[in-house]
Amino acid sequence: MVGPVWFDDIPVLGKLPPRQAAAKLRELGEQELADAVISADETESRAAAFGRLRDLFSPKAWAHTAHAFGFIPPARPEQDWLSVQHAGNIKADGELKSARIKITLDRLRVADYPGGGSHRILFDFYAQNQAPGQIEHLHFNATYRARQGEEAAIIGYPIFVGLHVGAEGVAFKCYTVNVKNDHDEALLDFLDTDVFKGGLKLISTLQPAIAPLSGMAVALTKSIAERHRNVPVQEFYMGLDFEHPATRARLAVGSYVAVQIPQSQQRVWDWNDWGYHLASGQLLSKDDRKQMIPYNYLVFGVSRYSGE
Repeated sequence: MVGPVWFDDIPVLGKLPPRQAAAKLRELGEQELADAVISADETESRAAAFGRLRDLFSPKAWAHTAHAFGFIPPARPEQDWLSVQHAGNIKADGELKSARIKITLDRLRVADYPGGGSHRILFDFYAQNQAPGQIEHLHFNATYRARQGEEAAIIGYPIFVGLHVGAEGVAFKCYTVNVKNDHDEALLDFLDTDVFKGGLKLISTLQPAIAPLSGMAVALTKSIAERHRNVPVQEFYMGLDFEHPATRARLAVGSYVAVQIPQSQQRVWDWNDWGYHLASGQLLSKDDRKQMIPYNYLVFGVSRYSGE
């Protein structure tokens, strides 16, 4: 794998044209919504149809393609509440430049995925490993289970262990597939073994086996994403660096939150309205500690790597 590979030819559900979206919704048992999508596409002008589709999809968290990116700083022992900041409104940690880090998945909230019920979600995680002498393009697969409206039972799940940070920062991508095909569920069981639960472990030099392993991960994700009753739901890109342009995000030790929100919410989303409650381990409203973020989100931990 000589360059980055992504899944632009297999768009997430929120990006599909109306008829393709309707076909996927039927596969997942969302008959009423699929009928409404087709009706809007057939009876209205293209502009009106897309407006109608936005109205139909607006209550559905899985339909959105925009994201908000937040940052939770490390906690001190006596703290009970941590404010969340925009990932571009923090100070970069210069000590991470050309260092090695560990990235973990610490939270996965399935507020709303298509098909309802219990979900098995296939993740493809991508990062650039900037080892001395060459950039390695890494892909790592993992699966997690969660019921609609709940969080997966994970915390500190290793993804990239010993990732090399370049002098200009690190790039990170994520792509999720909602797996409802029974045969594919059985196929993915091998990802639940201890070998994969340890994350992708990197050493201080280039590893010849990384390229074919990453290629296999990409092939698996593409194969699963295109199968009957499976559908990609979420994708995003995070570039974390050490400079301070107002529109970019910084790299620091802490936790990054990626929330799948409506495009309209990007204009009014304010991370000051939310915080991390350490006693419960939940992201909650600052004004109402019983209210959770009503959208799908993931939390990634970034820490210094201390291994050999």
